[in-house]
Amino acid sequence: MPFTSMSSTVPPLLFFLFIVIFNLSISAKSWPLSQENKIQEQDKDPFVGFNIGTDVSSLLPPPDLVKFLQTQKINHIRLYDADPELLKALAKTKIRVIISVPNNQLLAIGSSNATAASWIGRNVVAYYPETLITAISVGDEVLTTVPSSAPLLLPAIESLYNALVASNLHTQIKVSTPHAASIMMDTFPPSQAYFNQTWLSVISPLLRFLSKTGSPLMMNLYPYYVYMQNKGVVPLDNCLFEPLTPAKEMVDPNTLLHYTNVLDAMVDAAYVSMKNLNISDVAVLVTETGWPSQGDKMEPHATIDNADTYTSNLIKHVFDRTGTPMRPEVTPSVYIYELFNEDKRAPPVSEASWGLFYGNTTPVYLLHVSGSGAFLANDTTNKTYCVAMDGVDVKTLQAALDWACGPGRANCSEIQPGESCYQPNNVKGHASFAFNSYYQKEGRASGSCDFKGVAMITTTDPSHGSCIFPGSKKVGNQTQTVVNSTQVAAGETSSRSLLSRGFCASIMILVTCVLLPFW
Repeated sequence: MPFTSMSSTVPPLLFFLFIVIFNLSISAKSWPLSQENKIQEQDKDPFVGFNIGTDVSSLLPPPDLVKFLQTQKINHIRLYDADPELLKALAKTKIRVIISVPNNQLLAIGSSNATAASWIGRNVVAYYPETLITAISVGDEVLTTVPSSAPLLLPAIESLYNALVASNLHTQIKVSTPHAASIMMDTFPPSQAYFNQTWLSVISPLLRFLSKTGSPLMMNLYPYYVYMQNKGVVPLDNCLFEPLTPAKEMVDPNTLLHYTNVLDAMVDAAYVSMKNLNISDVAVLVTETGWPSQGDKMEPHATIDNADTYTSNLIKHVFDRTGTPMRPEVTPSVYIYELFNEDKRAPPVSEASWGLFYGNTTPVYLLHVSGSGAFLANDTTNKTYCVAMDGVDVKTLQAALDWACGPGRANCSEIQPGESCYQPNNVKGHASFAFNSYYQKEGRASGSCDFKGVAMITTTDPSHGSCIFPGSKKVGNQTQTVVNSTQVAAGETSSRSLLSRGFCASIMILVTCVLLPFW
């Protein structure tokens, strides 16, 4: 074919190929936006988050803490400060965080707009949007714990909000303050609840602010304390979200609404209290709720079983999205108090016993949250092991080992000489294998990892080399790892890259095939 003829045919073909590649590039560029939209839509659903306190003797360094959160599929946390190292470590993750202004900073921020602007610049603007800060909690239970600071509360909130406006972040980040349940009076039946008249001069303008800015009413709600203060009146099962017969359900005589648990009643009491002040468009966010796993003799119901029951049922309740009797269409999100036991807290014993995990990430108790999606999927129920504790004297450990392999009927064949778990040849190593063998044999039942206090539960697989512990997903030296959400996302990106490279290669081949006959 003459060159002139070829030149008249090739440009249309190249133009067609250009259009195809251009459209694909536009689609590729729009993918992150569509993904972000999906994330925003998901965030509108009710969620369960965790409070993270700092009175922990062995708290993980921020990078390790973030990895732990990602492993546990925890995407919402609340801090009691604005720790810069943790905010840095949270950058470019999907974890949403509420940061806090401690009570001792209210005076400075409430008295000076410049101080508030500086706080926002230092703790919000410096990290957002790489770190997904969703809200600022200003103080904590100020009205009931530091009432002298009450006049400064709303000025501090408004100053911080104005600083967010100046940075054009006021629509993305909400500002509110957590309250104790005791700011409400006559909370049952919920239809009779109202805010304590003493604080109306603060609460009324605060609610108007929350309504105007679309911010939530933050409430710290503890059915545990309701039970402790009303023994014999409020049944334990009502506090623990346990299934009830209709006869045991609490009934509001004014609305005839049936309440199957105390937390729903407390949330509805907050809605009624707001309605009494002509506020009906402010959502309730439960910033704290939980149940202690240990207490002194004055708190006999602070037990591991009750803590497990309350927390597991709470998580199911939120993810069931059944709302409350008064507002079945709205399910409040909750932040569980708390992620780690704060062992440095002063007595009573229960103050140091609200966490799901010890500071070293060993679970305090085993949640039962099956059916709640991926949340806490890698934590406890299906992948836990029992090992010997550090620092136990050899004689006590040997006695526990002898019991496990003898009366306990654990399978101890693998720790015999020449077998795969004989090394390291020491009492602690052999005891860990025997304890875990017994624990797995007993179906990881509560109390099966104790051995008179010398054993502990861990989520870290103790297998090593060719020694595979019972319950492990390891096979020889190969590990069948469960891919977490971050790895899946990375895998998807890799697949998309391969797809784009494959497509470009296909285009090049097509171009060659089309043009070759013309040369």
